[in-house]
Amino acid sequence: MSDPVSSASVGRFLTLADTAEILNLSLAAALDLVRTGELPAIRIGAAGAWRVERVVLESYIEAKYEEARRMSLWEQSDFANIPELSGGRILRPDGAGPFDGDTGRGDADVNGDAGGAQSNRTN
Repeated sequence: MSDPVSSASVGRFLTLADTAEILNLSLAAALDLVRTGELPAIRIGAAGAWRVERVVLESYIEAKYEEARRMSLWEQSDFANIPELSGGRILRPDGAGPFDGDTGRGDADVNGDAGGAQSNRTN
């Protein structure tokens, strides 16, 4: 659609049928996009025919590509950056609290003793 020849031949506004053809959708699906507000459009004339501005359609297509790109990256990440998102700390769901991950080991028990050893100290 960025080709100047085709842009000039199409004009500023597209009919809903043209929009559906460009998006390879049915007319009903294109109308649903417009009615839900996902694809901005205006009504023109006494009959209220829908028109989609060409640049708005191009922006919509670009946004869909960006959405697909981000979704693909998210699915590829497989939660790889969760420690990064939590400030470098791994939050443990068992209530034992976070640890820094410096040692790479989290084997202290809830009393703070390494390896679960019992303390023989008396106070």
